[in-house]
Amino acid sequence: MPKTVVITGASDGTGAAAARLLVRDGHRVVAVGRSAAKTKAVADELGVHHFVADFADFADLHQVRTLAAQLADHCPRIDVLANNAGAILGDRHVTADGFEETFQVNFLAPFLLTNLLLDTLLASQALVVQTSSNAARLSARVDLDDLDNARNYSPVRAYGNAKLDLVLFTRELHDRYHEQGLSAVAFHPGGVASNFAQTSRSPVGTLFRTPVPRLLFQSPQKAARQLLWFVTPTPEECVVSGAYYENGKPRTLKAPPIGPQLWEATTALLDLNKR
Repeated sequence: MPKTVVITGASDGTGAAAARLLVRDGHRVVAVGRSAAKTKAVADELGVHHFVADFADFADLHQVRTLAAQLADHCPRIDVLANNAGAILGDRHVTADGFEETFQVNFLAPFLLTNLLLDTLLASQALVVQTSSNAARLSARVDLDDLDNARNYSPVRAYGNAKLDLVLFTRELHDRYHEQGLSAVAFHPGGVASNFAQTSRSPVGTLFRTPVPRLLFQSPQKAARQLLWFVTPTPEECVVSGAYYENGKPRTLKAPPIGPQLWEATTALLDLNKR
């Protein structure tokens, strides 16, 4: 059965590849991207609707709120929300909203978008798919007293922390709303030969500006197939709501059980009404 899939980060890389495969399989896609020209090009190619929101270098979170309102008006039903946009940045930078940039782009933005669309997602008994990273397992530590990474900052640690926040958020979505029909998963897509991190002011960005990713990493199309599996799993397998996946399998992360506290802290930071 065709599904309505909203996918962020759809102007390039894995997001654009996933949009193409989803449309090929007969699904209704709404593409969201940071570049107006690239997003329109992908949308025109596929004949789908699109919205522009900068999920890689926010000046403020107003764009997320505007996007949520646009999606609520355009999509009476959302079967899948794919929070795919993200970025690894460089030196510590505080946005106009007063948040550390990596934390805002990779965690606060998808948290806010998901919560603003929650009524539609619940009514649709939707699936939320979060593109995380194995950095959540390898280089992360959630500190509720330092969510903004003010202490011992590094680009990789800040990115890993935000992606671990995203995994904890995924579990909490499951715990709070699965009985009402909402499901949520997070996954690590693996190394992808894309434009990811090419503008990053970090050592990872330096790596992505070399030929190495093109030689060693998987194609965006292969990474996109992982996302598609969550949308339409095989009859023999099922999506485990609340889980974090690597290589197509649920994987346990050693993280403190602070999902509820993180949720409440984030809700307060974003001045969201508690649900």
